[in-house]
Amino acid sequence: MTVTPQPLTARQRGLLVLLSFDAFLLGLLELFFLPLRLDGIVLPKLGDAPIPLTVVLAVLTTPLLVMMTAKVIRPSFSVIPLLVWVLVVLVMGVTGPGGDLVLVQDWRALLLIGGGALPGALALGGGLGRAAKAGKGGNHG
Repeated sequence: MTVTPQPLTARQRGLLVLLSFDAFLLGLLELFFLPLRLDGIVLPKLGDAPIPLTVVLAVLTTPLLVMMTAKVIRPSFSVIPLLVWVLVVLVMGVTGPGGDLVLVQDWRALLLIGGGALPGALALGGGLGRAAKAGKGGNHG
């Protein structure tokens, strides 16, 4: 027996657009503030050390967006905010506004990409696995 998914309601489409826009804005914010340093300009002067605060933001918010999409829309659509975030970070990081290279070329870039994509992918896989298990259990139970 095949189950055809119902089309998204207008409310669900609006929420999907909102969550995707959130992923877009968070990707930009995390990318543009990645080069923060303790140099006395924005943060206090403490030895000019790099402090990638936006990686922590990415680790927390990317899986949250994925889980929210799975919860309020449908688990199969939860990949969309993750893809939006990854595309924003990669495309804007390399091409940037005016052709500038925004993504810093050191360990912080890898930390940002891994810190946002890995937890988001784990949340995506967990949500899809739970949905598949619930669907499988519902058909046989």
